[in-house]
Amino acid sequence: MNTLGQPVHENPLRSFVDRLTRSHWRSFIIIFVTAFAIRGFLLTRIPDRYVIPHTRWEMEATAYALADRGEFADPYIIPTGPTAHLPPIMPGILALFWRLFGLGLVGGYAGWLFRIATYCVMYAMLPWLAGRLGVGRQAGFLAGIAGAMIALWPGHGEALTAIGMGLLLLACLRRWTAPRISVAGSLLLGLAWGVAFHLQPALLTVFVGCAAFELWWRRDRRKWVVGTVMTAGVVLACLPWGVRNYARFDAVFFIRSNLGLELRMGNHEGAAAAMDVMDMREEYRHPRTHEAEALLIQEVGEVAYMRGAGREAMGWIRSHPGEFLRLTASRVVHWWCGPLHAPMYALLVTALTLLAALGAWRTLPGLTIPQRAALLIPLAAYPLIYYFVAYMGRYRVPMDWILLVLAASEVWRWIDRR
Repeated sequence: MNTLGQPVHENPLRSFVDRLTRSHWRSFIIIFVTAFAIRGFLLTRIPDRYVIPHTRWEMEATAYALADRGEFADPYIIPTGPTAHLPPIMPGILALFWRLFGLGLVGGYAGWLFRIATYCVMYAMLPWLAGRLGVGRQAGFLAGIAGAMIALWPGHGEALTAIGMGLLLLACLRRWTAPRISVAGSLLLGLAWGVAFHLQPALLTVFVGCAAFELWWRRDRRKWVVGTVMTAGVVLACLPWGVRNYARFDAVFFIRSNLGLELRMGNHEGAAAAMDVMDMREEYRHPRTHEAEALLIQEVGEVAYMRGAGREAMGWIRSHPGEFLRLTASRVVHWWCGPLHAPMYALLVTALTLLAALGAWRTLPGLTIPQRAALLIPLAAYPLIYYFVAYMGRYRVPMDWILLVLAASEVWRWIDRR
């Protein structure tokens, strides 16, 4: 009964979700088990030839060379020697499983189960993450359940990148709201960002956005000192891989060598906005699929090849500015609306984006400015590099959890009003 003596009708769905989310561990286990059960079942349907360690794709080929010979090398269609085509962490983890469990079916399943587990953890963390970010643990639970139902083919460590991004954003949020920032904490956070770049270098723009917000937001005089220390931590974390690359290639670059190649694949005569479309047309040159390109790497070296590809891309962009702008605009649309060549998938992605936008519009005004920054900076900064290269759906995974949480906040608002 309410204060007027009228009966109050309890919302059973609201009460059910509230009960499930009172314990972070309970909601974590529910989402993890759901996600793992779905992905584990689908794993039993995957042919053994894709499970057994193989060299069909760049990451697997690099991990195979590392597990078999101890060399971070040979990601292409023929052996080309040492590589920096991929960031080192995910191939290194995969190679570790293959070394421990062998290059047969057992090792293959071990690697697959690890990658599946990273997706499960990513979604199971969402109630906790959403609560910390101010969106609410109930919205996080709904987002986690929705994500658990979405089974994607494991890529190049995107789920692990998402986990890292979420933890780093929480660390930044705590730092922005702390009365005082320690020098030691700044160094550790910088080291953590630097390690994360070895999962996905595209996180650099998120780091820059967070650092810029911190300098704007904080008013204490030490902000420049602790910011410099944090940046020094990033450099320190990146130094070992950078030294390795300089020793192998006699060149300095940020984590990966392949930016020129990616630019050329996305910007050339006949290019399409989406990689899948070009795969069907065979409208690009890549040393993974074209032996002539891999032979050229053997001849001139990986870095020289990538730089040459970059010059080709920039030359085409300068001579075709209108086409470049059209492709870029199309890639932006693909990023936020999904692959237009697959209408049903695009419809789902567009619905997620629109629902997340509605959720953000209603939720963000109730959050603190640092909480808003922690949600909006990655959405604005992370996709930037991907607007200039060919679209692939897996590229979005590291930031999709934010869209899921914001969309779920709107769904929870509907449930709460019933």
